[in-house]
Amino acid sequence: MAKAELFQKDIPAEERVFYYTSEEDDPIKTEEQEKKQKVLLPEGYEYIPKNPFVRLYSSILFRLFWIFGQWYERHYWQAKFYGREKLKKAKGKGYVIYANHTNPFHDVFGPALAADRRIFTIISPVNLKIPGIGKYLPMIGGIPLGTNDAEKKAMNEAVDKRLRQKNALVIYPEAHVWPYSTKIRTFPAGGKSFKYAVRNDLPIFTMTTTYHKRTKNKKGDLPRMDIFVDGPFYPEKSKSAEENQEILAKKAYDSMVKYSKKNTYEYFKYIKK
Repeated sequence: MAKAELFQKDIPAEERVFYYTSEEDDPIKTEEQEKKQKVLLPEGYEYIPKNPFVRLYSSILFRLFWIFGQWYERHYWQAKFYGREKLKKAKGKGYVIYANHTNPFHDVFGPALAADRRIFTIISPVNLKIPGIGKYLPMIGGIPLGTNDAEKKAMNEAVDKRLRQKNALVIYPEAHVWPYSTKIRTFPAGGKSFKYAVRNDLPIFTMTTTYHKRTKNKKGDLPRMDIFVDGPFYPEKSKSAEENQEILAKKAYDSMVKYSKKNTYEYFKYIKK
């Protein structure tokens, strides 16, 4: 089954099963992942473009992306958002959103609608090779993970700058997409992905997508979505950076588990071998 077909049309029930041995197994693999290639960024890659026309183009493209996302989320997925008012508690400062990774198309648009400002999302550099849309992902806020020391340094500087600009940073701590999963998986990197909020002394929020039967369904068995925002959760000044990373990771995980219990429909089954 092709990746796009998993999310753009109903598929037979017998094909909606994934047998796994570890929560780090990947149900969807790109050609680069299959070949285990290390995807390098283009030489001279700019995490934050210096050209003002490129920055203007990026701003316009993000706005168009947000407008289309409104239709896509609310019409295609019948998505409903809850808890967005909690984001007001982070007024005047940047913040980080941690979300469950269950639908690569919704995961692009959903946080942009949940957030109350522009978002920037940490993505795998493999995504830049997606035909058609890959090269535009940085224009709408994609921040590819660095693959060598120089790239990692530039990426971290860009993330910190975007947060200082009071934007929202989006991270998927489960790492791999599990289509329509109703389970929150443990975070492979533990608390490491929480370093951005800790070192910038900023709050985090969670965004948990849940799945439900449609009342009027012209798309077969495809589910609809409810999305829950929770937080803020702050680093504790009395704790070390490493302690805060683990504390925030646990708070995010517990929050996402709590809201995952609101799932009422298991469209895709995951069975451990």
